[in-house]
Amino acid sequence: MNFYLSAFKSARITEIMRHTESSPGPAGSVLAILFELEGEDFMALNAGPEFKFTLAISMFIKCDTQAEIDHYWDKLMDGGESMACGWLTDRFGVTWQIAPRRLLKMLQDPDPVKADRTMKAMMGMIKLDIAVLDRAYNGA
Repeated sequence: MNFYLSAFKSARITEIMRHTESSPGPAGSVLAILFELEGEDFMALNAGPEFKFTLAISMFIKCDTQAEIDHYWDKLMDGGESMACGWLTDRFGVTWQIAPRRLLKMLQDPDPVKADRTMKAMMGMIKLDIAVLDRAYNGA
Protein backbone atom coordinates (compact mmCIF):
# COMPACT_ATOMS: atom_id res chain seq x y z
CA MET A 1 0.00 0.00 0.00
CA ASN A 2 2.86 2.39 0.77
CA PHE A 3 4.21 1.69 -2.74
CA TYR A 4 0.93 2.90 -4.26
CA LEU A 5 0.66 5.89 -1.92
CA SER A 6 4.11 7.01 -3.14
CA ALA A 7 3.14 6.67 -6.82
CA PHE A 8 0.10 8.94 -6.74
CA LYS A 9 0.11 12.66 -6.01
CA SER A 10 -3.21 12.59 -4.19
CA ALA A 11 -3.12 9.54 -1.92
CA ARG A 12 -3.94 8.82 1.69
CA ILE A 13 -4.85 6.12 4.17
CA THR A 14 -8.46 6.48 5.27
CA GLU A 15 -8.80 3.59 7.73
CA ILE A 16 -6.84 0.70 9.23
CA MET A 17 -8.76 -2.39 10.30
CA ARG A 18 -7.11 -4.77 12.76
CA HIS A 19 -7.75 -8.41 13.59
CA THR A 20 -9.75 -9.11 16.73
CA GLU A 21 -9.54 -12.13 19.01
CA SER A 22 -12.22 -13.79 16.83
CA SER A 23 -10.68 -13.17 13.39
CA PRO A 24 -8.26 -15.58 11.67
CA GLY A 25 -5.10 -13.46 12.13
CA PRO A 26 -3.17 -12.50 15.23
CA ALA A 27 -5.18 -10.02 17.33
CA GLY A 28 -4.06 -6.46 16.70
CA SER A 29 -2.31 -7.21 13.39
CA VAL A 30 -3.51 -5.48 10.21
CA LEU A 31 -6.52 -7.10 8.56
CA ALA A 32 -7.15 -4.41 5.92
CA ILE A 33 -6.22 -0.88 5.01
CA LEU A 34 -8.59 1.42 3.21
CA PHE A 35 -6.87 4.05 1.14
CA GLU A 36 -7.61 6.62 -1.53
CA LEU A 37 -5.73 7.22 -4.79
CA GLU A 38 -6.73 10.28 -6.81
CA GLY A 39 -10.17 10.29 -5.21
CA GLU A 40 -10.84 6.56 -5.77
CA ASP A 41 -11.25 4.21 -2.80
CA PHE A 42 -9.28 0.97 -2.48
CA MET A 43 -8.95 -1.73 0.14
CA ALA A 44 -5.82 -3.79 0.70
CA LEU A 45 -6.75 -7.02 2.46
CA ASN A 46 -4.13 -9.05 4.30
CA ALA A 47 -5.51 -12.34 2.94
CA GLY A 48 -2.31 -14.34 2.51
CA PRO A 49 -0.08 -15.45 -0.37
CA GLU A 50 -2.53 -17.99 -1.78
CA PHE A 51 -4.49 -15.18 -3.49
CA LYS A 52 -2.90 -13.99 -6.74
CA PHE A 53 -3.62 -11.21 -9.21
CA THR A 54 -4.24 -12.07 -12.87
CA LEU A 55 -4.34 -10.19 -16.16
CA ALA A 56 -8.12 -10.59 -16.14
CA ILE A 57 -8.36 -7.20 -14.43
CA SER A 58 -6.25 -4.07 -14.64
CA MET A 59 -6.23 -0.61 -13.20
CA PHE A 60 -6.62 2.10 -15.85
CA ILE A 61 -4.85 5.41 -15.30
CA LYS A 62 -6.14 8.17 -17.58
CA CYS A 63 -3.47 10.77 -18.22
CA ASP A 64 -3.72 14.19 -19.84
CA THR A 65 -0.01 14.68 -20.58
CA GLN A 66 3.06 12.69 -21.50
CA ALA A 67 4.64 13.84 -18.23
CA GLU A 68 1.80 12.09 -16.34
CA ILE A 69 2.26 8.91 -18.36
CA ASP A 70 6.01 9.01 -17.70
CA HIS A 71 5.48 9.63 -13.97
CA TYR A 72 3.11 6.70 -13.40
CA TRP A 73 5.07 4.43 -15.71
CA ASP A 74 8.34 5.09 -13.89
CA LYS A 75 6.81 4.76 -10.41
CA LEU A 76 4.81 1.59 -11.08
CA MET A 77 7.55 -0.06 -13.16
CA ASP A 78 9.93 -0.01 -10.15
CA GLY A 79 10.37 -3.76 -9.76
CA GLY A 80 7.67 -4.46 -12.33
CA GLU A 81 7.47 -5.77 -15.86
CA SER A 82 6.37 -3.96 -19.02
CA MET A 83 3.91 -5.30 -21.55
CA ALA A 84 2.58 -4.02 -24.85
CA CYS A 85 0.13 -1.15 -25.39
CA GLY A 86 0.83 0.83 -22.22
CA TRP A 87 0.34 -2.10 -19.85
CA LEU A 88 2.63 -3.11 -17.03
CA THR A 89 2.56 -5.46 -14.08
CA ASP A 90 3.93 -3.91 -10.90
CA ARG A 91 6.14 -5.67 -8.35
CA PHE A 92 3.06 -7.04 -6.57
CA GLY A 93 1.47 -8.51 -9.69
CA VAL A 94 -1.17 -5.81 -10.18
CA THR A 95 -1.68 -4.95 -13.85
CA TRP A 96 -2.01 -1.31 -14.88
CA GLN A 97 -2.80 0.37 -18.18
CA ILE A 98 -1.39 3.88 -18.34
CA ALA A 99 -2.92 5.73 -21.25
CA PRO A 100 -3.92 9.14 -22.56
CA ARG A 101 -7.42 10.09 -21.45
CA ARG A 102 -8.43 10.60 -25.09
CA LEU A 103 -7.18 7.21 -26.35
CA LEU A 104 -10.49 5.37 -26.03
CA LYS A 105 -12.28 8.03 -28.08
CA MET A 106 -9.55 7.85 -30.72
CA LEU A 107 -9.86 4.06 -30.91
CA GLN A 108 -13.66 4.33 -31.22
CA ASP A 109 -13.70 7.16 -33.75
CA PRO A 110 -16.53 6.79 -36.29
CA ASP A 111 -13.87 7.15 -39.00
CA PRO A 112 -12.46 3.60 -39.17
CA VAL A 113 -9.28 4.80 -40.87
CA LYS A 114 -8.41 7.10 -37.95
CA ALA A 115 -9.25 4.38 -35.41
CA ASP A 116 -7.19 1.80 -37.31
CA ARG A 117 -4.14 4.09 -37.61
CA THR A 118 -4.31 4.78 -33.87
CA MET A 119 -4.67 1.08 -33.03
CA LYS A 120 -1.71 0.19 -35.25
CA ALA A 121 0.46 2.83 -33.58
CA MET A 122 -0.58 1.72 -30.09
CA MET A 123 0.08 -1.94 -30.87
CA GLY A 124 3.70 -1.08 -31.72
CA MET A 125 4.39 0.57 -28.36
CA ILE A 126 5.30 -0.53 -24.87
CA LYS A 127 4.89 2.76 -22.93
CA LEU A 128 2.40 4.92 -24.80
CA ASP A 129 3.61 8.10 -26.51
CA ILE A 130 0.88 10.71 -26.88
CA ALA A 131 2.62 12.59 -29.72
CA VAL A 132 2.98 9.41 -31.80
CA LEU A 133 -0.65 8.44 -31.15
CA ASP A 134 -1.84 11.92 -32.10
CA ARG A 135 0.18 11.85 -35.34
CA ALA A 136 -1.25 8.45 -36.24
CA TYR A 137 -4.79 9.55 -35.44
CA ASN A 138 -4.43 12.72 -37.52
CA GLY A 139 -2.70 10.93 -40.40
CA ALA A 140 0.46 13.00 -40.05
